Amino acid sequence: MFIEQLYTNCLAQAAYYIESDGEVAIIDPLRDYDAYIKLAESHHAKIKYVFETHFHADFVSGHIDLAKKTGATIVYGPTTQTNYPVHVAKDGEELKIGKLTMRILHTPGHTPESSSYLLLDENGKEHCVFTGDTLFVGDVGRPDLLDGVMSKEELAGMLYDSLRNKLMTLPNEVTVYPAHGAGSACGKNIGKETYSTIGEQKARNYALQAMTKEQFIAKVTDGIQPAPAYFFKDAKLNKQGYAPIEEVMQKGMIALNVSDFETKMKEGATVVDTRIADLFEQGFIPKSLNFGLNGQYAIWAATVLDITQPILIVTDNGKEKESIERLTRVGFENILGYLDGSFDAWRNADKKYDMIISVDTEEFELDAKHTDIKIIDVRKTGEFTDAHLTKAMSFPLDTLSKDVEKLNPDGEYLIHCAGGYRSMIAASYLKSKGFNRVKNVLGGFAKIKTLDLEITYDKKVVEAN
Repeated sequence: MFIEQLYTNCLAQAAYYIESDGEVAIIDPLRDYDAYIKLAESHHAKIKYVFETHFHADFVSGHIDLAKKTGATIVYGPTTQTNYPVHVAKDGEELKIGKLTMRILHTPGHTPESSSYLLLDENGKEHCVFTGDTLFVGDVGRPDLLDGVMSKEELAGMLYDSLRNKLMTLPNEVTVYPAHGAGSACGKNIGKETYSTIGEQKARNYALQAMTKEQFIAKVTDGIQPAPAYFFKDAKLNKQGYAPIEEVMQKGMIALNVSDFETKMKEGATVVDTRIADLFEQGFIPKSLNFGLNGQYAIWAATVLDITQPILIVTDNGKEKESIERLTRVGFENILGYLDGSFDAWRNADKKYDMIISVDTEEFELDAKHTDIKIIDVRKTGEFTDAHLTKAMSFPLDTLSKDVEKLNPDGEYLIHCAGGYRSMIAASYLKSKGFNRVKNVLGGFAKIKTLDLEITYDKKVVEAN
């Protein structure tokens, strides 16, 4: 028996490779599926099944392309309906992977078709369970992604039953392998570990403590932030099908000279610049948006932008494939190419370019104390509530595109997040909307809270020294 968790940090997503006696099962693969085939080939094994725990909303799975490439069978849980061939398993059904057995546990709640997969070892003993978005480390899946079909209260009630009747009845030593870790929007507050055990979760996970169904529903549905718009589009792609990744990559991997790049910009394409913020701020194509490859690049691009809009890429030389491939994972399919020669080609062609000023904490402290410059905090609502600069305004990055009309384009703004990644995205977005007096705060709130400024901690004001 061989099990490998294939964790992708920028998506906070875990896929799984299970092998026994030359047969392989892949659980929740990414859209760029080559790594799974290469791993199986290196072990001289054949992929037999692709198990999907549910219709993913936060990324486009590679199940369809992987199955076509390998001849593997796609397996979903009960109630599943798709536009492509799959095996819809029955609750309790068992499928063989070499000497191992995979038992399907229908665990609805995150979505109606959500299922967990219990792996039995060669002796038929419960070894581990792949819980998808039903059970995370320290959390459970959000039950609010079927608006208009089922209420979040209905789904939460189903989740309560699934956890208690299916997962919590498993032996305490069974390993829990979830689909996501910290940073995913599929849960409210997922723990930093990427796996656990049933016993540990029964002891520590708030959702698995003793409570009535009504109490559970109230706890699980309280404080859920609205899901990004792309969640619903990705879920639809996963259910109905999508363009083969080879086609999307071939279209995106076109090197464009400055003239052709500029023409596509004028036709309405959005420029995504994937260089790190330190380079981006020193010069960038006007109206381009900075989503650095060094962070949760694809998640934020899909959150801020419409995944159906045409995209052009500016990136460091040699990073073109990575920039495009990571976008395809979250559903971008209309990528028109990249700037050959990166930003230097644009600048060397004597084209106009823009810049963003960043201020250090010393300058920020002076501005905050002695000027009327507005301070914008683009962290998530929960982060802001926990602690924030008292005079700052909350404009979370995930809803900034909707809230931008509340800001004055002629105003002067200092923008910060926790450490600097999200604030540069926000600054570039505001610049693209005609806000010319925006500055990025280096170091973010991690530095700000050490300054001689008034901070509000969870509604309690702490005076400046």
